[in-house]
Amino acid sequence: MKRILVPIDFSKESEGAARVAARIARRTGSEIYLLHMLELPVNTIDPTELSTIISEPQAIYFMKMAHEKFEKFKKSPFFQGIKVIESVQFHYAFKGIIKESEKYDIDLIVMGSQGASGLQEMFIGSNTEKVVRRSKVPVLVIKEGSDTFAVRKIVFASDFSDECKDTFQNVLDFAHLFRAEMHLLYVNTIHNFNTTRAIEEKIDNFIDDFEMCKCTTNIYNDISIENGILSFARGIDADLIALNTHGRSGLSQLFNGSIGQELTNHALRPVITFKI
Repeated sequence: MKRILVPIDFSKESEGAARVAARIARRTGSEIYLLHMLELPVNTIDPTELSTIISEPQAIYFMKMAHEKFEKFKKSPFFQGIKVIESVQFHYAFKGIIKESEKYDIDLIVMGSQGASGLQEMFIGSNTEKVVRRSKVPVLVIKEGSDTFAVRKIVFASDFSDECKDTFQNVLDFAHLFRAEMHLLYVNTIHNFNTTRAIEEKIDNFIDDFEMCKCTTNIYNDISIENGILSFARGIDADLIALNTHGRSGLSQLFNGSIGQELTNHALRPVITFKI
C-alpha cells in the first residue's frame, strides 16, 4: 500500500477519516491524498465546462478558501512525518473521488460517514454508497468516534462463493497489516437457509486455497444478513467489518430486512469493502 485517498469536507467525520488514514499511512509508509470537491450550483456554472468554472470569480473565491483551509488542516499533529498532497476539484463528489483515485493509482479510499443506524444507513443512497459501488480499490468507511482505529478483530462476512476468492487475499493482507484476528462469518437466514454441514464444507473449500492464521469460522442464524453481521460483530467486540461488494448493486443486496433501534445504535463499527 502506497497511496491513500481521503475525501475532505472539513467536517468532524472527514477529520476522523483523515486520522485513521494517517495511522494506516504511518504503518505502511504510504502517502495521503486529501481531496476536496467543490460542487457549485449548476444554475450558476455549467459543470461540463471546466474552463468556464475555474475562470469564474465565485469559483476562484471558493478555491482560495479551500486551499487556505487545507493549509491549516495539513498542520494537524496526526499528519506529522507523513507526506500529504492536497487537491481541490470541481466535480460531483462521488465521480470526482473515483476519477482522482484512478488518476493517482490509489490503493485505499478512507471516508467518513454520518450514518446513524446500521450498515444500510452508512451506505445506501449516499455518496459513500456510490463510491463503494464504483471504486475498484478498497473503501474504508469510518464512523465518527472510531478514529483511534485499533484493529484487533476483523469480521469477514461473505457467502463464500467462488467469485469472492478473487479479492480475499486483499482482505487477508489488510488483516496482516494490523496482525488482527480474522473471523469468517456466514449468516444463515430463513430466506436463504442452508444446513450447517453444507455451510462448513463451503467455507472449508473457500479457505483451502489460502494460507490462514488467527482465524475462526462462524455460522450465525438471524432474521437478516445485516442483522446477523451486526449482532455477531458486537458479540465478539469486533473492530472492523469486511465485506465484498458487486459493482452493479453495491451493498444493497445485503439488506433484506429491518433492524431494531437498540441494536443499530450500538453497531456503528468501521467497514471496509472489497469489490469483486
